[in-house]
Amino acid sequence: MARHTSRAGHASRAGRIGRWAKALVAGAVLTAGMLTGAPQASAAGLGQVTGFGTNPGNLAMYSYVPSGLATGKPLVVALHGCTQTATDYYNNSGWAQLADRWGFAVVFPQTGATNNALSCFSWFDSSKDTRGKGEALSVKQMVDKAVALYGSDPSRVYVTGLSAGAGMAADLLADYPDVFAGGSIASGLPAQCATAQAAASGCQNSNQNLTPAQWGDKVRASNPGWTGPWPRVAIWHGSSDTTVAPVNATELRDQWTNVWGIPQTASATQSLPGSTTLSVYNDAAGKPAVQLYSVSGMGHGLPVSPGSGTANCGQSGAYFLNTICSSYWTGLFWGLDGSGGGNNGGGDNGGGAQLPAPGGLAVTGTTDTTASLSWNAVAGAASYTVYRGGAQVGTTTGTTYTDSGLSAGTGYAWTVAAVDANGQAGTASSAVTGTTAGSVFTPRCFTDNNYNQVAAGRAHQSGGYAYANGSNQNMGLWNLFVVHTLKESPAGYFVLADSGCAA
Repeated sequence: MARHTSRAGHASRAGRIGRWAKALVAGAVLTAGMLTGAPQASAAGLGQVTGFGTNPGNLAMYSYVPSGLATGKPLVVALHGCTQTATDYYNNSGWAQLADRWGFAVVFPQTGATNNALSCFSWFDSSKDTRGKGEALSVKQMVDKAVALYGSDPSRVYVTGLSAGAGMAADLLADYPDVFAGGSIASGLPAQCATAQAAASGCQNSNQNLTPAQWGDKVRASNPGWTGPWPRVAIWHGSSDTTVAPVNATELRDQWTNVWGIPQTASATQSLPGSTTLSVYNDAAGKPAVQLYSVSGMGHGLPVSPGSGTANCGQSGAYFLNTICSSYWTGLFWGLDGSGGGNNGGGDNGGGAQLPAPGGLAVTGTTDTTASLSWNAVAGAASYTVYRGGAQVGTTTGTTYTDSGLSAGTGYAWTVAAVDANGQAGTASSAVTGTTAGSVFTPRCFTDNNYNQVAAGRAHQSGGYAYANGSNQNMGLWNLFVVHTLKESPAGYFVLADSGCAA
């Protein structure tokens, strides 16, 4: 969604937000040319694909395919939120960037005002979001078309979405566990939480007081007779989301752990960038089946993290919140990077007993381009794998490692996993952070109204409120009348500094 800097643009945007809020109260909402074959990739960007089936849900199909993509690669289906388009999700979510880096195709379904006044996917309508019907069937037909056009691997098809798109993604995972190997639900709701529009608001705003078994039954009833395998599910939610209550993340955790037949107690937890806590729920083989990412202080939207680093992707904007790149971490969980899945900084955890996480990880020294690490030995370890920002950067047989090729005056995060003699990586350590030596960013201060702070890229808005980029501190109403001072330090990270800002 484009930003506007004029008063007229502000009024128009405010009107759209007002209509969104009104629809929420009613329970209705959460948030290139025609081609008959594969769109030109990379240079052409996003392309529309027609003739993909009977399309009972009246959706449009768009796709992005990197140049020269080989057959047999994964396929990701990415569903936008309310008031958004496939183009918005293509531009901001980071999935196109990762498709170029790792090699996979992406389908971006699009709904519109003829289906819903605010262009929301109908996650709350059983005539549209169940197996073989409406929008759900249209998306399934898009998958079939993409597999035929691009030669995608039908065993590695994944679905992700934001808000209303996340609600539909959860429904699709329940409807078509035979199609989707995994899913990611960002600021969304449990599968089949509501089956009629009148119940949507209650799902968004409050605890439904169902047991894990009752939540699991909703999934099992969506495709009776299916006994597995079940999709591996990532759940993303901000702790300050006032549009879709954070309890929905807990309910999603309960739902999918019950479907997998595993406890609701986390197998492991890990701190990630962007004030994010990852809770991992392993299957019987010790491989992550469900992962819950809670982003402290974040409002309603998709977590992104613009930048050129390994773990950066996406662009910030309305409902694309600068915290952590959820698409990157989700891709690691699914194994889109070629790791086999479930690593998120700890390698492929499938099969056999895992080695424990190394303790005592510390940064022992830095230069302007290197950082030295050390940790405690793990019994049974044949080697250790070192990860920076979730991406593997090296291996060693000892308990020290020097990471090189870094940028001066820049902060990084590392984890380490022990690897046994069979090459199986164990649980990743807790992350440790450090900053390289050299020129360091000079703090800066900005005093302006909330509308201009957002327009300048120092803050973002969600649900009519402004939030400081980086810290996600609530700045109050997103308008021309509330004024705050923001301090930037480090680059791109802003905090409220109304009481004084010494640059």
